[in-house]
Amino acid sequence: MDTDKSIRNKDKHSEGVGNENSLVLYNDDYHTFNYVIDALMEICNMERVQAIQCTYLVHYKEKCEVKRGPKKLLTPMRRALSARDLKATIH
Repeated sequence: MDTDKSIRNKDKHSEGVGNENSLVLYNDDYHTFNYVIDALMEICNMERVQAIQCTYLVHYKEKCEVKRGPKKLLTPMRRALSARDLKATIH
């Protein structure tokens, strides 16, 4: 029974189905709030209010999950944030 379950889970991961990842943005104490807000709006397609909320979470909690989805969707966003000198990782 466990073998069947692990095979199904492996198939889901290889197809990218059910494989939710998180794009996490970290605080750097360097960039302005407006800089981060603008980046989140442009790169992650966030509404302004959502980008502001994420920016405050990053500032006060040191990190914030800014997007969930398959790795192939999140990777270009992580690269674009990194290109703007913002620290982001995919978990």
